[in-house]
Amino acid sequence: MENPVPAQSAHRAHIAPVELTKAYRLLNHGPTVLVSARHGGVDNVMAAAWACALDFSPPKVTVVLDKAVATRALVEGSGLFVLQVPNAAQVDLVHAVGTLSRVDEPDKLARCGVELFGMDGIDAPLVAGCSAWLACRLVPEPHNQAAYDLFIGEVVAAWADTRVFRDGHWHFEDAEPRWRSLHYIAGGQFYAIGESLQATAASQS
Repeated sequence: MENPVPAQSAHRAHIAPVELTKAYRLLNHGPTVLVSARHGGVDNVMAAAWACALDFSPPKVTVVLDKAVATRALVEGSGLFVLQVPNAAQVDLVHAVGTLSRVDEPDKLARCGVELFGMDGIDAPLVAGCSAWLACRLVPEPHNQAAYDLFIGEVVAAWADTRVFRDGHWHFEDAEPRWRSLHYIAGGQFYAIGESLQATAASQS
């Protein structure tokens, strides 16, 4: 059994709740995410490039979980999962958890250097060091899950690191480069999010 360990106090000191009405903003820029879940005393974490916001109220998200990945069974078994937004400082960790499978490597999390922590009321592990976390309750859609590997979750709680997300907005432009979100292409190649561009009022819809 892989039990979560407390995150460093310095890390948790910067974590603040995000209003659920603004939780979609954590994913709206299309980052690669980490998916974590727990069931039957087993924790796991995987990387996913195909995840996005789906609805505002109640807030919902989607994520693609292939039938071959171990995390999928944990999500189906527990009905809970967490999407977290990793950052540039975690690029090697993200690639590692996206490459190694717990099916073949039972000690995957230790090998990848994953540190887990918990939040009150959420029976699912969170990955330390990320920029944001969305705790989700599975919305069962058996056909979509079986036919398309598409999972829907209702966001029941969300948090972000205030050093890069606060007042309902990302602040990549004035945060250290390590906080930039990751965007996966293929073959171990990621891009970090770029500069902020503001549309003029006349062109806004």
